[in-house]
Amino acid sequence: SLLNSLSGVAAAIAGFAVNDILLVAVGGIVGASGLFLTQIMCKAMNRSLVNVLLGGFGQTAVVKGGEEEQIVVREVGVEEAAMLFDSASSVIIVPGYGMAVAQAQHIMNELSEQCEKRNIDFRFAIHPVAGRMPGHMNVLLAEANISYDKMVEMDQINDDFANTDLVLVVGANDVVNPAARTNPNSPIYGMPILNADKARTVIVCKRSMGKGYAGIENELFGYPNCLMLFGDAKAFVGNIVKELSGASAAHG
Repeated sequence: SLLNSLSGVAAAIAGFAVNDILLVAVGGIVGASGLFLTQIMCKAMNRSLVNVLLGGFGQTAVVKGGEEEQIVVREVGVEEAAMLFDSASSVIIVPGYGMAVAQAQHIMNELSEQCEKRNIDFRFAIHPVAGRMPGHMNVLLAEANISYDKMVEMDQINDDFANTDLVLVVGANDVVNPAARTNPNSPIYGMPILNADKARTVIVCKRSMGKGYAGIENELFGYPNCLMLFGDAKAFVGNIVKELSGASAAHG
């Protein structure tokens, strides 16, 4: 967002240099909007711009005793994941940059349709810094014809996680890391996060155990209510949709 802003400022300066009022105006708009988005993202991370630019993230968290704790994860298969969806009465999807990379937004629409057939309360929890800039996830989901009323901002949905049967995290990492609430030594401590860990069951769909932008382990992965689904989000969610479709056909 900051680089976009600087490109706008550069365009405006170029407009002055060549005496092009349109270029000055457009550059000014891009520069101002980029700064506005940058401010939104810094606020959502509870960090100042200087802190972010000078390495506020990417540091190793201090571990008591000098030993790094090992996170033990539990994997889940597609069939078991489909069974969890089939038996749930409420589902929240947490999209992240990984969903954008996998281009999985369209299959998410198909998943929502399967859940609606089962009268499941189905929504998307949108964190302000999920993706590359504010609104990134909203645009992708809208592109897949998902209704805007299904996309709920963090402040409006956070209290609902504790009463939710199933949360599916697709390609998100730092925005659901409980260390932001529980570990004062963590670089992301104090950052507002989605309370996905408070749901009854959490399924995290990731390609690997790789770290997010903050460069730290996600404590959620080791929680007893968390199951890991490793692989391409589009393929795995597509397989879950097929399982649910087959189950619907069998019931029909």
